[in-house]
Amino acid sequence: MVRLPLTREDVKRGQRLGELLRVARGPRSILDVAIEAGISPETLRKIETGRVATPAFPTVAAVAIVLGLSLDDLWAQISTRHGSPPEALTSAAVLASR
Repeated sequence: MVRLPLTREDVKRGQRLGELLRVARGPRSILDVAIEAGISPETLRKIETGRVATPAFPTVAAVAIVLGLSLDDLWAQISTRHGSPPEALTSAAVLASR
């Protein structure tokens, strides 16, 4: 299967996703969250640092469940083209505290 090159928006969306997950993780370690989500710590680290711009849906869903995040809210946050990063990060912290 041929994979299309990532657009600049894909890369930015992946970076926003990583930031949101990192903030939502709070003081929990990458290892603890990854194990609970059933993924490798390296995979979570790559997502959080934006090195994986388009992670698989089941992976994102598993991490979101562990962090108590709604997939709808998470998608709304990372899809916002003009939302400022502080706004998105604040929202992630609020979502994680629910």
